[in-house]
Amino acid sequence: MAKILIIDDDPDIVTAVRMTLESADHEVFQAGSGKEGLVMIEKVQPDLIILDVMMETHTEGFQLALKLRSPDPTSKLVKFKDIPILMLTAIHSTTPLHFEPDIDYLPVELFVDKPIDPDDLISKVDWVLSREAV
Repeated sequence: MAKILIIDDDPDIVTAVRMTLESADHEVFQAGSGKEGLVMIEKVQPDLIILDVMMETHTEGFQLALKLRSPDPTSKLVKFKDIPILMLTAIHSTTPLHFEPDIDYLPVELFVDKPIDPDDLISKVDWVLSREAV
């Protein structure tokens, strides 16, 4: 069982992801914004973060991922830089753009497309968590 933090401002998505993860015996926490997410990361110290791209701004999720992965050793978030991030996005289905994880620009482990397929989500969560356990 892992502690997983969902950071997303859409209550329907949060409910769907929560139900899927809890059915796989994970402990789930949630935050509705990047700012609230930072508070919860400090409080919960999750094993995994599931992060929406678009919240209060169109790039809030990307900005939060970059803050968490900052190479600055004096960053107050440095102790959280190794928490894996799955990025939730509808961008792939609503635009011709296609994003991939990139260590410098999109420092996340994987993208999960909306609408969310529960089996796909569980397999991606399991894959990321098994990589972190090694």
